[in-house]
Amino acid sequence: MTERRAILSGSTFEEEIGYARAVIDGDRVHVSGTTGFDYATMTISADVIEQAEQCLRNVESALAEAGCSLADVVRVRYLLPDRADFQPCWPVLRRRFGDVRPAATMLVCGLFDPRMKIEIEVDARRPAPGAG
Repeated sequence: MTERRAILSGSTFEEEIGYARAVIDGDRVHVSGTTGFDYATMTISADVIEQAEQCLRNVESALAEAGCSLADVVRVRYLLPDRADFQPCWPVLRRRFGDVRPAATMLVCGLFDPRMKIEIEVDARRPAPGAG
C-alpha cells in the first residue's frame, strides 16, 4: 500500500480550514500554498522579499519532515496579488531554485489576508531510500 501521511506545521490556518501543510503520497510530496508567516509567532513581514524568504523556510521545513529538500522540487507555483512584487523576489528564488530548475508558474490572484504578498506551493519527489 502506498504511504500517505499529512505533515502539519502548527499554523492556525491548518486547523481552522482543515488542511495539511504537506502530504506525502508515495514518493511524491505536495506542499500546500505557503505564505510568509512565521508560524511560531504568527507574524508576517510587510516586505515581499522577506516574505519570500520565510515562505521558502516554511516550505523547506515541510519538505525536511517528508525526507526531502528544495533540491527535490519538481514543480513550483508562485501566487502574488501584485505582479510588480514578483521581480523583486527573483534573486531569492534564483538563489534557492537556480540549480534545481523546477517547472514554474506565477499567478496573479487575491490571497486570504491583505498582509500576504506572496504564496509558494511546491511538489517534490522523495529520493529513493539510500540515495544521495
